[in-house]
Amino acid sequence: MAYPTKVFRNTKVFSNMTTTHQPDTSDHYLTLPDISDLRAYEREREAFRSHVIALKKLRRVHVGEFMTFVFENRDTVRFQIQEMARAEKIATDEGIETELRMYNPLISAPGKLSATMFIELTSDEQLREWLPKLAGVERSYELHLGEGDYLTIVPGQLDAGHDASLTREETTACVHYLWWAMSTEAVELLSNGPAKLVCTHPEYGEELVLSAETRQSLVNDLR
Repeated sequence: MAYPTKVFRNTKVFSNMTTTHQPDTSDHYLTLPDISDLRAYEREREAFRSHVIALKKLRRVHVGEFMTFVFENRDTVRFQIQEMARAEKIATDEGIETELRMYNPLISAPGKLSATMFIELTSDEQLREWLPKLAGVERSYELHLGEGDYLTIVPGQLDAGHDASLTREETTACVHYLWWAMSTEAVELLSNGPAKLVCTHPEYGEELVLSAETRQSLVNDLR
């Protein structure tokens, strides 16, 4: 697998550093025994929900006016599956396996940092204006690690399982699933900081410095 390496700060093109194959993180996937049945989940739901809310306070970040990222891990993905099963009364192993196949690739694990990206537009007028204007924004996010004359830039990539259904040339969707390939060196740089999430789209030139608390939460999944 080709990982990004150190590059000059003013470098803008990283196509030769992009891997099209996601790291194999299946050892960290949730399995059927990890998902509580509906009655058992009701007993633990309040405590688990509080845990995930606290976790997401560290892992939800806002880039610019209306883009939000939630960096996923086993707990956030398990919560998504449990809540989906609860809402839709999914009680069979086959039904849960379908959810696991859909959401497991979103889990961050050594070699791969994953996030759900939300474009939070609240009116039809905003949707009509901004979604076409932001076409391709899902391919425009980079993770900038370190500082000084040199830094490491990790290009964001799209989850292959959702790419075909969410990506269009003429517009974008309100939700995308991204990941960044993380070498051991990149994880250390993320841990030490600084680290920024940077959008290079011409219509949305925004960036966010990740807090030390957020960086530590992410690093916990990558080691």
